[in-house]
Amino acid sequence: MSYRFLSAPAEQVDATARALLGWELSAHGVRLRLTEVEAYAGAGGDPASHAHRGRTPRNAVMFGPAGVAYAYFVFGAHWCFNIVCGADGEAAAVLLRAGEVVDGVELARERRPNATDRDLARGPARLGRALAIGAEVNGTSVIDGTGPLHLTPPTTPVPPESVSAGPRVGVAAAHDVPWRFWISGDRTVSPYRRHVPRRR
Repeated sequence: MSYRFLSAPAEQVDATARALLGWELSAHGVRLRLTEVEAYAGAGGDPASHAHRGRTPRNAVMFGPAGVAYAYFVFGAHWCFNIVCGADGEAAAVLLRAGEVVDGVELARERRPNATDRDLARGPARLGRALAIGAEVNGTSVIDGTGPLHLTPPTTPVPPESVSAGPRVGVAAAHDVPWRFWISGDRTVSPYRRHVPRRR
């Protein structure tokens, strides 16, 4: 199985990110509906991207194939997850920022015991904890059933007029590029926080 829109050229990653809203992602007994995503392009064109300066052992997964997961560790504490897109050899990925748990709510509550239902997967790290995923998903397919994550089309597609766009969160460069997309008015969308450089 494949989804052709994931293989659209890397320079169209913003359109790919928009198209992922409303799609469902499941792992380890929990299924959620994606409500917020963020696009990152490849080498040279997007200074906020992990692939901006070219291929490294850390970011190699971003260069394809489309439809695999790219996982990375941040702040020494949290895993964040992306879906790789673009043609083979073109680095691009969509960060999964937030989702609404639509099945397996009790399991998600066990994994996030102090969270309200709205907050179970409201933010990239919380999304990963709700799905009980970590480093092991890096490079695994999200579309063919061989990996722990499984992406499926939306039950009800999100109409274009219900999508909002704005600047990306927590990036030091190109922070005003409006490549964060979310379902307008959805309560599970994470709050916006602009990057503030640390004083030395």
